[in-house]
Amino acid sequence: MGSNGRKVRGAGWYRSILHPGEVYRNSEVYRSVVRHPKPDTPRGRAMTSFQNFFLHIYPVKVPREIIRTRTTLRLGFIAAVLYGILFISGTYLMFFYRPTVPDAYFDMHTLSTSVAFGQFVRNVHRWSAHLMVVIVILHLLRVFYSGAYRPPRQFNWVIGVGLLVLTLLMSFTGYLLPWDQLAYWAITVGTNIAGYVPLFGTHSRNLMLGGTEVGSAALLRFYVLHIYFIPALITVILSIHIWRVRKDGFAVSDRRPEPEDEPVKEMADAEA
Repeated sequence: MGSNGRKVRGAGWYRSILHPGEVYRNSEVYRSVVRHPKPDTPRGRAMTSFQNFFLHIYPVKVPREIIRTRTTLRLGFIAAVLYGILFISGTYLMFFYRPTVPDAYFDMHTLSTSVAFGQFVRNVHRWSAHLMVVIVILHLLRVFYSGAYRPPRQFNWVIGVGLLVLTLLMSFTGYLLPWDQLAYWAITVGTNIAGYVPLFGTHSRNLMLGGTEVGSAALLRFYVLHIYFIPALITVILSIHIWRVRKDGFAVSDRRPEPEDEPVKEMADAEA
């Protein structure tokens, strides 16, 4: 009896060395963190998706057709990846930028010439922003022409249009931050156009600029909008957008294969 117990304990010690992951998954610590069964059965995979904080917004099952590139062109996924790249690169650029009139231009020059990987990160941030605008527009066009906005996905279509508007605002507010001649006159022209909107055009222009012309107040407001306010809105609305995709289902799941035409049987000539 004692020898058998020693063999069992020895086998457990030997298994803990060769298979540490298995031992950890069978421990009380792992079961207190991961409260779903092992995802090796349909029920286990479903419980993994339902009870995981990061996975519960995704569908448990996905139609085979939806994972094909020709169906969605992966445009939504590409837009989300570009947003992540913008977040990471923008965070790096924030360490070397001060949103004040005397310092903004020189900080950008220093970033391009003296900071390690500064010019590279700035170019990645810039081109990712341009590409994200194009990808989001293409994504909405794909949804529109494929009819994926139809019931019950009308609300998610409205959310997608809102994300497009926020993406354009994100690009517009970031245009002023380099504080060079191109940025100054581009924002001047853009805000002047906004000022011609009936009823509230002048008030909205003054609200954006913090006055009647592009200056230090406008630079600070555009910086706050570009760094904090608009990214927070995009993050929240994008999460709702992904969650609604799961709740509303995929557009391709509504399609049904068209029945094949039955062969037409020609009637024989009665006189033949």
